[in-house]
Amino acid sequence: MICTLYYTPMESGFTAERGFDVIMETRPGLNGNTYPRDFLRAVKLEGYGRITTPVKGKHYIAYDDGNYEYDNGPKGRGITLLEPRASAAVRLGQASLPGRTQLETSEPTIKEVFGSTKWKIIDTGGGLKRWQLDLYWGEDEPRAPDSIGRPRGTDFEYAYSEIKVAAAEPTDPEE
Repeated sequence: MICTLYYTPMESGFTAERGFDVIMETRPGLNGNTYPRDFLRAVKLEGYGRITTPVKGKHYIAYDDGNYEYDNGPKGRGITLLEPRASAAVRLGQASLPGRTQLETSEPTIKEVFGSTKWKIIDTGGGLKRWQLDLYWGEDEPRAPDSIGRPRGTDFEYAYSEIKVAAAEPTDPEE
């Protein structure tokens, strides 16, 4: 299986000094509040983004299927908060790896980069392939304007790994 990475971009990293497009824009659901254009692009790509100034106590913007809204934290499918270097996503409807499945990766590079070999499937990704496991890095600033989908804290892009299914938890009917 190919293991890739996703993360929660932080608004604080989208600065003109770093070369990002910081023209302030809003989107439906953001109540007229404005954010740097590249940050909103990253939120659309990654699904969540951490904002610098909370809105009504919420520190994140969520994006799903054309809708933006404020949220309390990056979540997987349903209400489960993502755990850095522990949560993972698979393609929606992938029967071979149902939600809440616990996996173990064997590739040493993954352990070196993430500090873990154990993952729990709690998220799905519409753009993922059936042979892809997307590992959650956590919150980070973006790498560069031409790679807003890459976190600044690692050079990791992908690794091939054998996957061992450790266990599957019962699914929560609310997820």
